[in-house]
Amino acid sequence: MMKSHRRVSAAVDAVCDIAAVSSEFALDRVVDAVARERGRTIDIQIAPLPTGVCGQRRAYPGKDVIVLAPDLPNYERTLAHELGHIVFRHSGTPIEDSVHAISEELLNYLLSERNLQGAVTDGEDDSDEWEAETFAGQLLQRLRRMNTRGAPLSVLCFDQALG
Repeated sequence: MMKSHRRVSAAVDAVCDIAAVSSEFALDRVVDAVARERGRTIDIQIAPLPTGVCGQRRAYPGKDVIVLAPDLPNYERTLAHELGHIVFRHSGTPIEDSVHAISEELLNYLLSERNLQGAVTDGEDDSDEWEAETFAGQLLQRLRRMNTRGAPLSVLCFDQALG
């Protein structure tokens, strides 16, 4: 996949439009609004993750789960990054119900090894990570402006009018 700032900006615009409809501009509430729009639950959980992993998106048959490591230095940035993976429908790591029989530590290890192997083998992870990280930065910047410069809906309209 080619890296596209226009694609990321369009996704941020779409998420902000969803937020505006529900008048939700705190990031946790934006995640809920995106879930409602998609008709697919997004649960946020705090749980230990492998060393160096701040967050993961886990795809279950009927929902997505964003797992965040405890004591993150930047909770919102990591949450926005993982939301980006969901918005862009990155392949992520599908988890079937049968996996629950193994320990959480082994599951985390297997997931981190799979992600590392994918990045080394096909480079796809690099584009997905760039896209999710760029999305996170733009979304947080937009939400910060909307929450500090008056009525969030009017700020959204003004920002979209300027492009």
